[in-house]
Amino acid sequence: MESHLPGLPVQSLRGIPELKYVNADNVVRYRAIMRFFYQEYKRLRYWLKPEDVFEAVKAWNVWPDYTLELCQGDLDQLVEWQNLTARHDGGRSSTLEEYLKKKMQYLLRPYSIEIERLLETLEKVTGYGGSLEASLFDTIADKLFDIRSQVGELEPDAALELWNVLYRSFVNLHENAADYMASLHTARAEEMMVTEAFLIFKEKLTDYLQNFVQALQRSAYKIEGNLQRINDSVRDLFLEQVVEGELRKPRLEDEPDREELLEELRQGWTNIRRWFVGEGAAPSELTLLERATKDAIARIVRSAIRIQERKRSGLSRKKELEHLARWFASIETVEEAHRLSAYALGLFPTRHLQGEDLRDSDRADMSSWEERPMVRMLRSRSRKRGERQPADAVRDNERRKQREREAFKLRQAEEWRMIAALLERSSVKVSELGPVTAKERLRLLQWIGRCMTTGNGHSFVTPEGVLIRMSNPRTAERTILHAEDGELEMANYELHFRLTEAANGLAVGTAAKQGANGADIAAAEAAAAADTAEVEGEAGSRFESKVRSENEAERQGR
Repeated sequence: MESHLPGLPVQSLRGIPELKYVNADNVVRYRAIMRFFYQEYKRLRYWLKPEDVFEAVKAWNVWPDYTLELCQGDLDQLVEWQNLTARHDGGRSSTLEEYLKKKMQYLLRPYSIEIERLLETLEKVTGYGGSLEASLFDTIADKLFDIRSQVGELEPDAALELWNVLYRSFVNLHENAADYMASLHTARAEEMMVTEAFLIFKEKLTDYLQNFVQALQRSAYKIEGNLQRINDSVRDLFLEQVVEGELRKPRLEDEPDREELLEELRQGWTNIRRWFVGEGAAPSELTLLERATKDAIARIVRSAIRIQERKRSGLSRKKELEHLARWFASIETVEEAHRLSAYALGLFPTRHLQGEDLRDSDRADMSSWEERPMVRMLRSRSRKRGERQPADAVRDNERRKQREREAFKLRQAEEWRMIAALLERSSVKVSELGPVTAKERLRLLQWIGRCMTTGNGHSFVTPEGVLIRMSNPRTAERTILHAEDGELEMANYELHFRLTEAANGLAVGTAAKQGANGADIAAAEAAAAADTAEVEGEAGSRFESKVRSENEAERQGR
């Protein structure tokens, strides 16, 4: 039968007779024999006699009235299913009759070794397991840097070892992280997150996840940068060296095909690049893992908060507080009230209260009792519904939006003036800029950062259509950038500015609209902020009025 699936060999779709013993009628006997062979294989004993197998199975007592003849039949059946290999053991014969009896020895076959290894692993599975090994990020970043810097100097054996460490670290990172994140969504984890014992475990689990996210964010840029700097020619040269190292291994089996091995390595490299960088518009697996880890941290914190709220919900201190209030009411002097407050409230944990700073004096010895009180309207928790309040009309914010729009246009015009000045110079070094404002310094550092992270071109296009390119990203020359808010020592980068063809018409129209100065910008922003404060103030007044109405309705209901 031929396969109609492209790229899928017929060998991958064949039946597997080696698995028949796992579900056969006498599965207990077959599993015991195969497990004994596998245990002896790990002890470096390969060829076993039927008597050895019979003694082991008999000692395990897995089958009543087990005989050597039954054991011999089971071994022959396993040979037929291609689980074992048999050979004639003529060296133990002392007579011709013993030689003609064909005493046999049996050896475990490669398929059966992997099957038993898989079954042994499955027996130990109690959950998803997995782990978040942050050190693997550093290993992957270091190996990619070695590939990029030593690709033409590596020997085939060193290249093979480098690839094995890189891909093994990647597979371990992916599989262990996927298993660990899946374990956080199991029914057992959900049950644990609602128990009070989870509060003790919460801090440790949260720190574990946060440390992993920090390591991920710290190493992600290194890995992405190295992958983007390794082009197809460098990758193919390295993988050719890996294939050469793999083919140098002495083998007793058939040597693997060179092209198939190279294609397999290319697919592995594609997997690494897609996992860390992404493919097309789809986000990378690294981004999804970071998002899932942050969601897990938020879910853990929410679960802990719910547990704490549930513990507090059953406690009521109403009677205690009423007794304390009557006690305070019976005191005639403020000094005695201070002493009672110190005894009753002084030993409680510190509580952080938020409010406005309304101090009328800067005196350090001024008591809090002499300060003006900060009045806060509290929403009633009564279940009685007050009178239905009329809905407020939708406020017209057109004036505020217009002012904010004007302020944005003025800021955009200021940025364009800086770009236009640099366009006239065509290219400029940091040391040639002279004194700059704080806004110009921030804008310049943003441009340098974008040029450093855009790959081999070290260039990008601004929204105004200006191409900014850095010509010396690895310069060792240092200079000092003088700004109105301080001096910054940095590399003496050289930036080139060029207007794209699509932006030529836009540049003329934008230049005609220039003329706004810093005072215009500040005035527009202040007007927009005033409008926002006015809206928030009116909203606060409506809220306080509504709360007073609800409190009044509650008092009338009583």
